[in-house]
Amino acid sequence: MTERNADTDIDNNRPVFAAELFPHRSLGRRGFKVTLTLTGAFCLIYSIVFVIRGAWPIGIFFGADFILLYGAFWLNYRSGRVREEVTVSRTDVSIRKFSPSGRMVEHRFNPFWTRFLVRRHSEIGVVSMHVRDRSHDTDVGSFLNPEDRESFAKAFKRALATVTQRI
Repeated sequence: MTERNADTDIDNNRPVFAAELFPHRSLGRRGFKVTLTLTGAFCLIYSIVFVIRGAWPIGIFFGADFILLYGAFWLNYRSGRVREEVTVSRTDVSIRKFSPSGRMVEHRFNPFWTRFLVRRHSEIGVVSMHVRDRSHDTDVGSFLNPEDRESFAKAFKRALATVTQRI
């Protein structure tokens, strides 16, 4: 008969590794506002010039261009709200995926049955990462750039090895 201690259970559930993954956006909110303000001013001024000269269809196209540009940025920033939370503890590997709409899907794995698969390309580096066990698998960090994928893969692999070797 073994004796279990509450402190041991708390220690087993304490995360050894935790990461929040999110896509990189090169243009921040301030840059977005400046870009749209300058583009909007340009489109408005030239629209007025062409409408005054009698070429009103060109003014409409400038407005349509601005609306399409705004829509493209809106979609880009909306897709940037996707994120993943990855935690590794002695008893659990948890991957929580959040969609742009806020919907969350959680994948849980037993660390002793978990395999971390990394697919590499000779020129690019890490192309894809998957966490798999006997019953299911999921991809991780598909939206990361190659350098971030590389650093995450090293850290996650090290954390998984640490957890499974501590018996």
